[in-house]
Amino acid sequence: MKRIKKTVAVLLVMILSLSTLSAAGCGKKKGEPITLDVYSQTANYSGEQIGWFAKVMLDKFNVKLKIIKDDEGMFTTRMESGNLGDIIFFNNDTQDYITAADNDMLMDWEEDDLLADFGSDIKENLPKALEKNRTRTDSGKLYGFGYDVASTAVDHQTYFYHSDIRWDLYQQLDYPKVGSLSDLVDLLAEMKKICPTSDTGSETYGVSMFKDWDDDMVMNVKATAALYGYDEWGIGLYDCNTQTWQGCLDDGGMYLKCLKFYNDLYRNDLLDPDSMTQTQEDAGEDYLNGSAFWSLFTFMASLVYNTEEHVDAGKAMYALALEDQNTITYGLNIYGSSHVWTIGSSTQYPELCMKIINWLATPEGTMTMNYGPQGLCWDYDKDKKIVLTELGLACRNNGKTEMVGDGYSGTYIDGTSQINGSIWSIDASNPDSNGETYNFQNWASYQATQNYEILKDWRSFTGFTTPDEYLDSRAHTVAVATPYSQDSRDDELDVIWQQVTQTIRDESWKAIYAETEDEYSNIVEGMQQKAIEYGYDKCCEFMQEQAANRKAAEDEVLAK
Repeated sequence: MKRIKKTVAVLLVMILSLSTLSAAGCGKKKGEPITLDVYSQTANYSGEQIGWFAKVMLDKFNVKLKIIKDDEGMFTTRMESGNLGDIIFFNNDTQDYITAADNDMLMDWEEDDLLADFGSDIKENLPKALEKNRTRTDSGKLYGFGYDVASTAVDHQTYFYHSDIRWDLYQQLDYPKVGSLSDLVDLLAEMKKICPTSDTGSETYGVSMFKDWDDDMVMNVKATAALYGYDEWGIGLYDCNTQTWQGCLDDGGMYLKCLKFYNDLYRNDLLDPDSMTQTQEDAGEDYLNGSAFWSLFTFMASLVYNTEEHVDAGKAMYALALEDQNTITYGLNIYGSSHVWTIGSSTQYPELCMKIINWLATPEGTMTMNYGPQGLCWDYDKDKKIVLTELGLACRNNGKTEMVGDGYSGTYIDGTSQINGSIWSIDASNPDSNGETYNFQNWASYQATQNYEILKDWRSFTGFTTPDEYLDSRAHTVAVATPYSQDSRDDELDVIWQQVTQTIRDESWKAIYAETEDEYSNIVEGMQQKAIEYGYDKCCEFMQEQAANRKAAEDEVLAK
């Protein structure tokens, strides 16, 4: 009855307000947009959504979105205020999410048939994801669902980790073998010799990093372990081949091996010295203008650097697997991953919030959020194959392309959804198409446009048409998708956890910037000692318990 009572209360307030305004000879214009607060723990931006996605929301729902990112202390502040927001996108389904649910800060989607009446597409197409969400709290209530859902679990996602490298420079060096991360350091040094300056005349480096997305560990460091079959998890790494977990500070462990790689880059003048202080956007600019030669994230490398201008000039970033590489990729997940779409219990517009999330869960909504407005940026041909328009292709090649037509303005990249969250996996099947997924890189129409000479050279060298085909032919590891989610930490452990992880992040960055081998060793030893004093071992005990639960869930799925 909560939603009905709230609606009645809101109506009474509106009636009294309108009476007062009428007496004053003024009133709120009919059809004035509603502003919804969207608290997103994955957002990199705060403020009103702008650009083409803002216009889509305004045209379709008469809504403006106010994005609230998760700055330090934001969750606590909003909890204390009694209002998390209208739409909430959590970055996990453990700590903050469970705290919010236990304190009645989230809307029960089944109360007054909210989901049934206004979320029919979600209810029909995401049953396993909804079922998983119901198990995350003791109440058994339904508060939302996890992101990156797939309709089938028979395949794996597109490779997220690539080891993309400046292929034109690799070509000039006559395709030397790269056996390991240490060999990669040598290769990047040779690349810098033949290309010392970027498109803008600045000094070049092997890698450009940023710390915006550091969590329990330094993002770039922990993610590099993905090239060897490890999944970054908690304060350590889960070996998806052996189904075992190792702490990030273990001597001889993968995190410290990867940390040493970045220090080697720095001491060879191959790491952008601004890495610790710059933002993700700053690092993106480095890759766009050719200031950095290697990245393990496609969204920072090939998807940024391979503009039409660059590829026409014979320059590009493409995947190059190291000889000892065993790339992790993630199995398609019918249960939804850890980030959670929810609705705040204090919203005055629960039906509207549900309508918006439900639309984003449709093929039209998913395609629009990923590629822009239908008809302007993409459409279906007569055979229901997906095609990018001329503008849509330009936006894929260069995010700074201006959005023109149908009243849109601004650049494509500036207008993308600042919620920074998905519903369907990019590699999930699009039921409105003729057998294609949501991933444009695999559309037949897009592949037909890829005839650049530099790409032909990469295809000739690897013997494959796409990076996925290439990496599938090499050693790789599939992380099994399960309904398992990590348990929430109790308050005492959470305090310890925050102290330990702060130490890991701060000291890891210091180690990266160490000027000598001795300085690096001393910083790492100090980091280990300080973390242990704060309670590192207790954190590891917790994660070992979680690893056993994860393994059991994987074994159950694999046995089916």
